[in-house]
Amino acid sequence: MAKDYSALLNDEGLAVKGVNAEEKYDGAIIRVYREEVELPDGKHAHWDVVRHLGAVCVVPIDEDGNVILVRQYRYPAGRVMLEIPAGKLESKDDDRLLRAKKELKEETGATCEEMICLGDIYTTPAYVDERITMYLAKGLTFGDTHLDDGEFLTSLRMPLEDAVRLVCDGKIEDAKTQAALLRVWVMKLEGRL
Repeated sequence: MAKDYSALLNDEGLAVKGVNAEEKYDGAIIRVYREEVELPDGKHAHWDVVRHLGAVCVVPIDEDGNVILVRQYRYPAGRVMLEIPAGKLESKDDDRLLRAKKELKEETGATCEEMICLGDIYTTPAYVDERITMYLAKGLTFGDTHLDDGEFLTSLRMPLEDAVRLVCDGKIEDAKTQAALLRVWVMKLEGRL
C-alpha cells in the first residue's frame, strides 16, 4: 500500500488570496481575467487567469481489453491528435457523470454498463482553472455516433498496452488522455481492472 502523502497538500504558508479581478475577455469557452492577488508574504501581484467551466473525459475499454480512441484535428496544436472521448461542461452545475456518458455516446456510439470515476486533473493550473474529471467506461454496447455540429473525428480501437506505449513514446500528447490512460494502466497492473 502506498504511503499517505496527503499532508503535502496542506496550504499553510503557501495560500494566495484573490483581492480583485477584472474581466478582460468573455468567450464561448473561456473567460480571461487580470487578477490582483495577495501573496503569502503579504505583497500583491497581478496574474492573468483563464476561467473554464470544466470538462470530462472517458477511457472506454471493450470486452477484449481494447481502448477506444478518437482522431481529431486540434487547430491550436496544428495537427491530428489521438485522444479519449471528452467534452466541456455546459454549466458549472452540469452533472459530470451524465456529461461523460453523453460524450461517450456522441463520439463513439457507445453506452456502458459501468462508469468508474478516476479522479480529476488540472492540465495547466498555473493560469487555467479547468478541472477535467476522468472516467473509465466498461461493459460497452455500440450504436450510432451523434457528433456535434462542427465536430469532425473518427474512432479506432487498440490494445490498452499499445495506447500506453504511445503515451510513453510521445505519440499521444494530449494531457487528459495521458493521465487517464496511465491511471487505467496502473489499475490493470494492480488487478483492479
